[in-house]
Amino acid sequence: MVDFTPIQSAQLADLACELPAAIRLQRLVVGLREAFSCSAVVLLRLDGESLRPQAAVGLAHEVLGRSFAVARHPRLAQILAQREPLQFAADSLLPDPYDGLLEDSPDEPLPVHDCMGMSLYLDGQLWGAVTLDALRPGSFDRRAAQILRQHALLIETALRVCRLEAEVRSLRLARRETEPGDEVADGAILGSSPAIIQLLDELAVVADSELPVLLQGETGVGKELFARWLHGRSPRSCKPLVYVNCAALPETLAESELFGHAKGAFSGAGQDRPGRFEAANGGTLFLDEIGELPLAIQAKLLRALQNGEIQRLGADQPRHVDVRVIAATNRRLWEEVRDGRFRADLYHRLSVYPVHIPPLRERGRDVLLLAGHFLELNRARLGLRCLRLSPEAERVLLGYDWPGNVRELEHVISRAALKVLSQAESRTALLSIEAPWLGLELPAIQRQHSPQVSPETMPEPMQQALERYQRELIQAALARHDGKWAAAARDLQMDPSNLRKLARRLSLI
Repeated sequence: MVDFTPIQSAQLADLACELPAAIRLQRLVVGLREAFSCSAVVLLRLDGESLRPQAAVGLAHEVLGRSFAVARHPRLAQILAQREPLQFAADSLLPDPYDGLLEDSPDEPLPVHDCMGMSLYLDGQLWGAVTLDALRPGSFDRRAAQILRQHALLIETALRVCRLEAEVRSLRLARRETEPGDEVADGAILGSSPAIIQLLDELAVVADSELPVLLQGETGVGKELFARWLHGRSPRSCKPLVYVNCAALPETLAESELFGHAKGAFSGAGQDRPGRFEAANGGTLFLDEIGELPLAIQAKLLRALQNGEIQRLGADQPRHVDVRVIAATNRRLWEEVRDGRFRADLYHRLSVYPVHIPPLRERGRDVLLLAGHFLELNRARLGLRCLRLSPEAERVLLGYDWPGNVRELEHVISRAALKVLSQAESRTALLSIEAPWLGLELPAIQRQHSPQVSPETMPEPMQQALERYQRELIQAALARHDGKWAAAARDLQMDPSNLRKLARRLSLI
């Protein structure tokens, strides 16, 4: 028998609270599992021809990074094809989309079980679906469909609340309207960690401006993806985004590539040729690895940023261009300025709005969402029925230090997928990647020793030790961000004003 009243009351109480969309939707699926006493509940949002999980309980955490092509999953297709709840017979022969992804039995096909789902609509438009699975046949009685219909009304109401809250935030931050789950639906930036949510909120504010943006971060953190995210939410989104890898520009051709050349400007210049700035006119120019740009070109780049003027190599007249520049680097540009390898005036012009992209090791369980995304890509590319991580492999991914960041994770998953396939009996088997196939060693961060304090010899009072540790953290964060307090506060996940107050109390300022 399904218990309806408690979950309905909890959902109604949540509607009156201001909650992040991810938490609100996660509470919904957890409540549904309790109400129906089932094994797994998934809330999926329709994105083009695929369904993307927005919240799930009872499945592996990396499922939130996957997508399910509707055409390849007949159960999901049938659920979307009607507006009423749909129950599948316990012995249905239709393949289950969650085979191998259940928490309790990751390496086995789902046994005979109850399955039920319902499409969800928002303002008359198909939004997605909710699915429920119970490993015990007979869990969903005759009243289950009626009760799911009632819960669907609450889910759709919660989705409207999420959208209204997003609209309120957009008005406050002067950004365009978004809907729940847009971070995932974009297909570019996956993550729900506080570091990523805060970063996307910050970038959403600057996206509407014309300010240059300097993306700083380690190799492999995805700076190009964040540049595309910024361009896609800017008023220039309908215009081109032109990518330039400054590290790949030969010094003799860099000026011609960026600014173009006139006919006869050099041997082989048989005709006029526009450069990347003109190609990006009206849009955005993304200068990756800006620290590699030759010094001789930096002065001309500064002129383009200051006056919007460029001059083709060999031409007499300047040309006006309307281009927004987003630059990226994994170098400490202020050190390059100090050592004379980068112009100070160009550095200050580019770093009007510096943004630090956190490394993967600081993003917590985002590593599993990203792993799920790469698992799904490899599963589809290799034509596999199911590809997932073993519990031990998940623990290794969460504990690894990721010096190569997201790019390294992508390569690790792709390499492990090929190893699994080479030893698999069939592509239709439920394949799991075991920890040894990842080829990862224990991270250095886990080998860092902790001070051993014996009860007999306490080196310093606890309050003094705490204050010393706080000083070290603040000083390290300021050093990483060139003394910028706002960036250091973001790194430490603190409010900037509170960070300054703490620094004063610790006699740092």
